[in-house]
Amino acid sequence: MIDWLLPFAAIIAGLGALVFSADVFVAGASDGARRLGAPALLVGMVVVGFGTSAPEMAVSAVSAVRGASGLALGNAYGSNVCNIALIIGLCALVRPLAVNRSAIRFAIPALLFVTAVSAVLLKDARLGAGLSRADAWILLALFAAALFAMARDASADSGPDEAAAAPVASLGVCAAKVVFGITALVLSSRILVWGAVEIAMKLGVSDLVIGLTIVALGTSLPELASSLAAVRRGEDDLAVGNIVGSNLFNALAVVGIAGAIAPMPAVDGAVLGRDLPASFALALFLLVAGFPRRGAAVGRIGRVSGAALLLSYAAYIALLAVRA
Repeated sequence: MIDWLLPFAAIIAGLGALVFSADVFVAGASDGARRLGAPALLVGMVVVGFGTSAPEMAVSAVSAVRGASGLALGNAYGSNVCNIALIIGLCALVRPLAVNRSAIRFAIPALLFVTAVSAVLLKDARLGAGLSRADAWILLALFAAALFAMARDASADSGPDEAAAAPVASLGVCAAKVVFGITALVLSSRILVWGAVEIAMKLGVSDLVIGLTIVALGTSLPELASSLAAVRRGEDDLAVGNIVGSNLFNALAVVGIAGAIAPMPAVDGAVLGRDLPASFALALFLLVAGFPRRGAAVGRIGRVSGAALLLSYAAYIALLAVRA
């Protein structure tokens, strides 16, 4: 009985801590953005994207060190599918999301571009499927270039209202909230994933299914909690920027760091034939669904699009289960 109670307690405690830490983190990030006069979209892509991608980075780095390249790549690209299909879908159902011009003009097209580049690097015609250390450094260089370009592009869209809304909290308090929120998000997601994995193993679910579903979903829990918290606060730019930034981080930095640590001479064909195409298709859907309609100042991802994204995630999980 105790063997079952502890994992269930971990799930409940992890969920509660996740929601609380996400609220603290989003509050610190958005207030800090206004204090510095930075656009919320940029903060979502950089600060929140970095912080909430920490679980993916840790899992992929450890997997690379242990020679488990399939887990490293599957975690990164599986999380990207989860981020758009599940998280954006849920957020859009809670409340239709306004999509900033910078996201449509640069951030989402950049995500499409790097996903295509990743596919080319992973399937080199000369070497076969694999990721060399040189390929990994190309991804990391692209990540640095993307950060610079996003900073310049998003800053150009910073309106006077964003800078004018000065928060009451000092910059030090905002920074403390961000640091505490990131730390608590990662720790609480780890606790929750541990509990879920223990329950799955006790129920007799295979390790492969656990890795493809619970681990990928678990490492995306910080993005889920932060994005939902941002939507509740009316910070649409922070929610969208969080997901796009996290996906760019996963495709470039997470995979790049794993490949730089340990080159991958062989890549599972499912990554090239299923996960990368799914990531690309979902990013393209996000671009089309969020594109501003004629006469509209901003794009909007409505509840119908959110429902379509959730259905696509259910279909993806069903495909994983059948293949597993």
